[in-house]
Amino acid sequence: MGRETFTYQVTKDEVVRIFWEGRCVMTLGGRRGKLLATELADADEERVQYALQRVTGNFKRGNERRVKR
Repeated sequence: MGRETFTYQVTKDEVVRIFWEGRCVMTLGGRRGKLLATELADADEERVQYALQRVTGNFKRGNERRVKR
């Protein structure tokens, strides 16, 4: 996908929250959350990024505004 850096948080009940640029873009619970938490537990950083990109899919639709820095 690019150089996007996703982060994630797994709660004790295996709900996975996925963040991009500090914003929560997706929350997965139930069976999908447990499967993703298991996959992320023993993955290296490249595999983690790939899994999070795959799960989030195309969450950006082109309507985000670019911030001039």
